[in-house]
Amino acid sequence: MCGIAGIFHLSTPKPVEPQRIERMCAAMAHRGPDGHGVWTAPGVGLGHRRLSIIDVAGSPQPMASADGRAMLVFNGEIYNYRELREELRAAGAQFHTDGDSEVILAAWQRWGPDCLPRLHGMFAFAIYDCSARTLFLARDRLGVKPLFYAPLSDGSMAFASELKGLLAHPLLRREIDPLAIDDYLAWGYVPDHRSILQGVCKLAAGHSLLLRHDAPLPVSTQWWDVSFGERRAAKPADLEAELLHLLRQAVSSRMVADVPLGAFLSGGVDSSSVVALMAEAARDPVKTCSIGFDVAGLDESSYADEIARRFATDHRSRVVSPNDFDHVDDLAAMFDEPFADASALPTWRVCQLAREAVTVALSGDGADEAMAGYRRHVFQFGEDRIRSLVPQSIRGPVLGALGAVYPKADWAPRPFRAKATLLSLSGSSDQGYARAIGIVPPEHRDALYSPDYCRLRGDYRAEQPFVATMQRASARSGLDRAQYADLKFWLPGDILTKVDRTSMAVSLEAREPLLDHRLIEFAATLPESLRVRRGEGKWLLKHTMRRYLPDEILYRPKQGFVTPITEWFRGPLAGRARAIGSSSALARTGWFDSARLAAVAEAHISGRSDNGRLLWQLLMLERSFEQLGLAA
Repeated sequence: MCGIAGIFHLSTPKPVEPQRIERMCAAMAHRGPDGHGVWTAPGVGLGHRRLSIIDVAGSPQPMASADGRAMLVFNGEIYNYRELREELRAAGAQFHTDGDSEVILAAWQRWGPDCLPRLHGMFAFAIYDCSARTLFLARDRLGVKPLFYAPLSDGSMAFASELKGLLAHPLLRREIDPLAIDDYLAWGYVPDHRSILQGVCKLAAGHSLLLRHDAPLPVSTQWWDVSFGERRAAKPADLEAELLHLLRQAVSSRMVADVPLGAFLSGGVDSSSVVALMAEAARDPVKTCSIGFDVAGLDESSYADEIARRFATDHRSRVVSPNDFDHVDDLAAMFDEPFADASALPTWRVCQLAREAVTVALSGDGADEAMAGYRRHVFQFGEDRIRSLVPQSIRGPVLGALGAVYPKADWAPRPFRAKATLLSLSGSSDQGYARAIGIVPPEHRDALYSPDYCRLRGDYRAEQPFVATMQRASARSGLDRAQYADLKFWLPGDILTKVDRTSMAVSLEAREPLLDHRLIEFAATLPESLRVRRGEGKWLLKHTMRRYLPDEILYRPKQGFVTPITEWFRGPLAGRARAIGSSSALARTGWFDSARLAAVAEAHISGRSDNGRLLWQLLMLERSFEQLGLAA
């Protein structure tokens, strides 16, 4: 795992100052504390920060191909690099290292952009072809590894693994994209189709970009997608056997490392499945780690302890206080862009614990998106059945009117939140899911904005690109489209961003075996009845793992990391909640109704309503603006 950066002149190939690349890389030193390097040539410069995982003593970067005609900087891991190396060697390629970086170079030289489907792993890389004078950027299928890029005023284009790498370049524009505010308040993060800064882009998951001197910045090309358009007709027992084979393959391929390796263990289905299969494949006890909380309602450590005993792991656990509110500024600095997933705090804590013993940790991320494991998937499946029975001509006006007047009940479980259910059912399947996955619905966002911002935003609503993502899916049902949007929109924007930044902040490599693309493609073909059954999501995965895990692990309610933000803003952070209404960082934009923000804070502090998540979003937005020194 590493950090990469570079500069490419799109017009005249002017010299690139090595010091400028060095500053960009230094801003991301946490991603690679084990080494660094810079390479420049007319019109191009590449930089690298290294966290040594494979071929620790070799494979320095930037790396030249064997014939010197190509240069590479690479962030990630290629899990099938040994097989690829043998194939390439048989075709005449020569290798001087034992790592995966040189394999990417050789694959590029043999197959060009067609090398990408052959690479199994997580990656973001840049290759400069000295003969063709082109720069090729690529990002892995699911977007595990990030890549930002932006055109600059001197006719160049800069790229980096994190926004802070671009911010180290003095020519980067530092102006807020106003539409990103609506995106952020809707979702709690800035999705990959946008950045908090105007002009900054994120290379989309499964996309590549080929740049040439004396040519404008091109549009990226999609090289991978997932299809939900077909259904497997095999017997459930055969599908179960195939799933188990894919799971074992995904886990074992991610256990290759020349440094200490372990796993996160929460005691949930996904992390427990990964640990079970690691224990099956390993010769020595698996190193596992978990954190618990000193609040009983938030603590799941007993389940992690049970799995650790069951598979005789070398287990480390630590009880931490959920009151990590004094690390708000640290969190804002990790993410650069505003990021309001409050589980980032405990994720950072478990990464810190893991880094004390290992350099690589396997996680259970990805199974919920691939296998329909979220409660919202179960609700989507059920609501679509109602939609199929009640015509839109009735649902729209009747249920919409009822939903508009029904009192809000955020405190209730979703099946009993009649307002949310009525509003969801009043619209289409796609619109209902966008409302279900969002944090602040459009009517509530509108109440926060000033008239100036509403005019600036115009007809744009954050839900539009999300619904468009659902509608372009190759799919057969609303559940298919929901999962597709999770994989393409929510996963890279929220979950993978969270894990990448919190793990890299402590120089830890996190690997996600349940995001192996072969698993994802297999899961997309499963009949809905093998994803959701009798109110349970991830049905086939749970049924498959019953040979390893007890029912109390497989079928207990999903919890995940919880941060008590509601209590924080009625206690130690009440003062900061009140200050949001008069925040200079937010007021400078002129985009918010300060009186409304103050009213939201007072209603929460008094207990009249639960606005904890919204207040957290606003606080993280304010802190991000201050950290980045941004002005509207």
